[in-house]
Amino acid sequence: MSGDDDNSASILLVDDDDVFRKRLGRAFRDRGHDVRLAANYDEALASAREDSPQFAVVDLKMPGRSGLDVVRDLKAVDPTTRIVVLTGYGSIATAVDAVKLGATQYLPKPADADEILAALTREEGEAAPPTQEFPAPSLARAEWEHIQRVLGDAGGNVSEAARRLGMHRRSLQLKLRKHPPSK
Repeated sequence: MSGDDDNSASILLVDDDDVFRKRLGRAFRDRGHDVRLAANYDEALASAREDSPQFAVVDLKMPGRSGLDVVRDLKAVDPTTRIVVLTGYGSIATAVDAVKLGATQYLPKPADADEILAALTREEGEAAPPTQEFPAPSLARAEWEHIQRVLGDAGGNVSEAARRLGMHRRSLQLKLRKHPPSK
């Protein structure tokens, strides 16, 4: 692993948003860190296999393979890599999945470089500051999260998810076309 000194830690930043990735990368470099950027799963894993990072910051929602796949496979490359998952679509279900796969923390977007660094360096078991807690979801948001969880458990099979949810397949398809309810 490169970057043995905490002040010059190696950070792999994985996000499909070019502007966000470059700005956050610059912010980490300005703080003295060795930063590598990746726009997707393949770039992230190739970079990690070449030189495993001390830290990784991974966006949850990306085209192709998800951030959860990145977390799982980065941990397979190097179990000591500390990972923070970022998302604009925060949900309790995906937070639990990210942590089960090895993420150290899960932060909702927007998160700035200092918040992310604090999450990456927080000791195991140390509580996050109150500003990073998830607000209680609305009923519509809770329903959407439940549907996403069941769909994930059904391997993405809409017909099977509809059966498990006790609803018609077309009704589920209509719900899935809508954007997630905000909080």
